[in-house]
Amino acid sequence: MACENCHKNKTMQRSEAEYKALINRLNRIEGQIRGIKGMLEKDAYCTNILVQVSAVNAALNSFNKELLANHIKTCVAEDIRNGKDETIDDLVATLQKLMR
Repeated sequence: MACENCHKNKTMQRSEAEYKALINRLNRIEGQIRGIKGMLEKDAYCTNILVQVSAVNAALNSFNKELLANHIKTCVAEDIRNGKDETIDDLVATLQKLMR
């Protein structure tokens, strides 16, 4: 559920389900990061740590995909329907940042 003028206010009203799903993903990622820290503190073998870092990167990419899809389906679609074509430029700029 998008809010009116979400680009202007730089805020977004999310559904309870979307909010919980995103928070759950972040909580799992936070746990993975703590696990990596623990591995480092216990002098774990480098390749084992690298594999876990790769898993965190994949989890963050998955989070980004979900958040981006929700953004496009709500804010971007609403703005385009309302004739705010500058939103397309904002989306392109965001995608370029994500692809660095």
